[in-house]
Amino acid sequence: MTSNLLSIASSGAKAAEIALDITGQNIANASTAGYVRRSASMTELASPGTWSTANDVSLSGVIVSGVVRNADSFLQSEARRTGSDTAQATATVAGLTGVETAVEDSGVFTAIGTFTNSLKLLAQNPADTSLRATVIQNGTTMAGSFQIAAQGLSAAQAGLQGAGYDGVRQVNTLTSQLATINTQLSATAAQAASNAGDVTTSDRASLLDQRDSLLDQVSQYANIATTFQADGSVNINIGGVSGPPLVTGSSTNTLTATTNSDGTVSLTVGNAAVTLGGGSIAGNQAALTKLGRIGTNLDSLASSIATTVNTQQANGTDLTGAIGTALFSGTTAATLAMTTSKGSAIATAAAGSAAGSTDATNLTAMQGALATLNPSETMNAILTDISGSVQSATTTQATLQTLSTAASSSLSAQAGVDLNSEAINLVKFQQAFQASSKVMQTASTIFDSILNLTA
Repeated sequence: MTSNLLSIASSGAKAAEIALDITGQNIANASTAGYVRRSASMTELASPGTWSTANDVSLSGVIVSGVVRNADSFLQSEARRTGSDTAQATATVAGLTGVETAVEDSGVFTAIGTFTNSLKLLAQNPADTSLRATVIQNGTTMAGSFQIAAQGLSAAQAGLQGAGYDGVRQVNTLTSQLATINTQLSATAAQAASNAGDVTTSDRASLLDQRDSLLDQVSQYANIATTFQADGSVNINIGGVSGPPLVTGSSTNTLTATTNSDGTVSLTVGNAAVTLGGGSIAGNQAALTKLGRIGTNLDSLASSIATTVNTQQANGTDLTGAIGTALFSGTTAATLAMTTSKGSAIATAAAGSAAGSTDATNLTAMQGALATLNPSETMNAILTDISGSVQSATTTQATLQTLSTAASSSLSAQAGVDLNSEAINLVKFQQAFQASSKVMQTASTIFDSILNLTA
């Protein structure tokens, strides 16, 4: 009996010591990102008796059968999903804001209005050289504003493309690390299989933490579907369950980005196209698509203004009596430019008019053609389009951020370290250790008493 009491008390002291170590580990990692709270899983030890009936059982104390990670797979999956959606919305807002800034700061809208107003002033005195010079100057400014807008969009496009390519590199790096973790988890599968449920070793718990952290990081760049294996390893499909496999056990497939002719970025894994529904790469793709549409509309407007003015120029006579020549060159916002610095080149008079004519027939027709084109309204629609997209994306981002925060809070409450609870555990396991020590002391006293009786 006394020997049993000693072994029972010894096992209790060892179990309490391990539990104290685990509690200390939790406290030390309370602020460690990705750390999942652990607890000791204890199992009663009982062995067949050596005397009395065959069914007798000798009590043998307790053993720590493993370390339990307090992780809920559903909460983890929800936190990844909402985090991925939020990352997409955040990247979209940032990208669209850059597009909006590029277009608004160029001053195209104001420059168009100034140019058309200068034509109205010239119509009052078509032979006035200063008014003609003002038209040329304002036309040059307008063309320059279109060029600035195009340059701003080009810079925004390059930034979004760079962010997309960087995201792809990060995904490939993270998935390579995840494949390594999968290999290590598989190697420890035999040890994990000997434990019950989620019970595992401390080293294996650390590997599982790293696995989950890598999954969280990958999901920030792209939405993923995960399939967990019995050995703790995980397989990943990118873009959802129907997407191509990115990680299978210890093997990885490479995610590749390609810049299309329209400036957008497409993704493939091998020969399979990838369509993302979340993550910052998807947000960059969405912003690039919108940027392309804005750029196309801006190019169309610049080309229309040049064509309208140049067409009417050819129908009139300039101040020297010659047939009007094109005032603008270029067919895009980036290439739009004033072809002359001479105010006399403006064909204000009707065809066949003499040099120095004050006739404004052709200029009036040019104003009418521009009024029909209504470039100011078109430019306003472009500005409204992009600002509306920014506002809508910002609203979506705020909503998704709220959902993501709620999911993260739920996960943290379930898997995070609560210092108050750990403080209680410290006292509890300390008392258990002291009590086991007291039992050993009592057993020793009894053993000594028995020896004294037989002496």
